[in-house]
Amino acid sequence: MDLFSRRIVGWHLADNMTESLVLRTLRSAVKTRQPLPGLIHHTDRGGQYAGNEYCLVLRRDEALQSMSREGDCYGNAFMESCFGTIKIELEMTDFESSRQARKEIAQYILYYDFDRRHSGIEYCLSVRA
Repeated sequence: MDLFSRRIVGWHLADNMTESLVLRTLRSAVKTRQPLPGLIHHTDRGGQYAGNEYCLVLRRDEALQSMSREGDCYGNAFMESCFGTIKIELEMTDFESSRQARKEIAQYILYYDFDRRHSGIEYCLSVRA
């Protein structure tokens, strides 16, 4: 999620949480936003975000890596809140297939990005930057 615009700028779905999954998501987000050098990229302390290739991509793109402090549940609060909102509003259940899950999540993210009002930006629509 881009914290300024509140848009979901990259996402992927898999049955694992590996470095390759988060790399695909990072590359998708970079392609979408094309950030300037100095972007602050914040994650929790998951090992997949500390992987060699992941860190290399961030350095190549001149992004500054930020990770939550150990034991600090508030460090990644914006993203955790976003996940909570998605789980509640999408009414996530067991999907019939990963294809169905991808389709429904993609539709929800379009709604989230372009039609949903966000309390963190005074109940405005996402910034289309």
